[in-house]
Amino acid sequence: MKTLLKNCKIVNHDKITEGNILINGNIIEDITNEDVYTDNVYDCSGKYVLPGLIDIHSHMREPGFEYKEDITSAGQAAIAGGITTACCMANTKPVIDNAPVAAFIINKSKKDGLFDALPYGAVTKGLKGEELTEMGDLIENGVCGFSDDGYTIMNAEVMRRALEYVRYFDSFISVHAIDTNLQGSGYMNEGRISTINGLNGIPSESESVIIARDIMLARLTKSRVHISHVSSKESVDIIRWGKNEGINVTAEATPHHFTLTDENCLTYDTNYKMSPPLREEEDIEAILQGFKDGTIDCISTDHAPHQDDEKFVEFGLAPVGIIGYQTAVPLTIKKIDEGRLSWTDFAKLMSYNPSKILKKENLGVIAKGRQADIVVIDADVEYTYTKEINKSKSFNTPFLNKQLKGRAIYTFKNGILVYMA
Repeated sequence: MKTLLKNCKIVNHDKITEGNILINGNIIEDITNEDVYTDNVYDCSGKYVLPGLIDIHSHMREPGFEYKEDITSAGQAAIAGGITTACCMANTKPVIDNAPVAAFIINKSKKDGLFDALPYGAVTKGLKGEELTEMGDLIENGVCGFSDDGYTIMNAEVMRRALEYVRYFDSFISVHAIDTNLQGSGYMNEGRISTINGLNGIPSESESVIIARDIMLARLTKSRVHISHVSSKESVDIIRWGKNEGINVTAEATPHHFTLTDENCLTYDTNYKMSPPLREEEDIEAILQGFKDGTIDCISTDHAPHQDDEKFVEFGLAPVGIIGYQTAVPLTIKKIDEGRLSWTDFAKLMSYNPSKILKKENLGVIAKGRQADIVVIDADVEYTYTKEINKSKSFNTPFLNKQLKGRAIYTFKNGILVYMA
């Protein structure tokens, strides 16, 4: 079956072009200025057409926490946000520290056919930070990398050996960078707002000291390290130093960390409780500059579903994180409208660069012969993000019932239309 996307404004990481995209099966057969007879035609006039978005950091909750999210509902939310590939963290129950759990996630997403769910394997058994998992077995069963996300590997020797091990498989470790000793019993960013709120604070150094340690360990082991959800100016500076030194380090930041600040926590709304916590305006500026100069490689959502009753508690008792699959596009477009990012930045940060980190050479670019994972975005549509629009099982987001601008209107996975707004 052939499909034609007409009048496209095609956005790749390096340029914007115009033309028609001809899809044959699951492959982009051609990019042409001619009208071609096909079974299906979609007019994309006035819309931006990007490679399917790749979310390099999210939580799908299955197995073990299906009341929050499962692979199917995660897929429905992801494609509604233009995401055709998403990497899920290992903090499930049971933990993704063995091959059968990894294979289960991959196979279920393939059966659904909505998107590709790529699991991270745990670095350590049970996420305990002590004994390394059977990484070779996990690699053979399809994990995209390794992470103990949700927990920091505090033992530097364990982290060193893990980096040596993943180098053998040409893989990488995604680092959850929070020094638990510095974090202590903190609930939000340490500063003026935490003092006003009367809440224990978490200094930004709790993040940057672990990042500095793990970049140095990556240099020692000549291995690859990826820094998750960067939130502070100091962290951006350290990552920039590491890249300038030729160390194999990549990094990501989330829309909530380049959109919101700790001042949002003045309301005590637990949907503003994150890990790492929301920081200050200067940190947002540093992240945005990091995107522009290549210090930070990716935008990730850190999609973290929780049920309402889990969040409807005191700030200190609430779990951290928010859902993010469907808000990444409008929050990024907001920065494009403000002149802080460009459309090519968007394609680079949420498609091209993630595809390179994951070594998915058939993804990340709209070009002849590539896999037909494509998202069509209406950058001008304004809407209220309601529970009806939300496709996740959970609703924990400060953007619920807020006015947003821009969304995915068509999402194609392997050449098949899997979502239409």
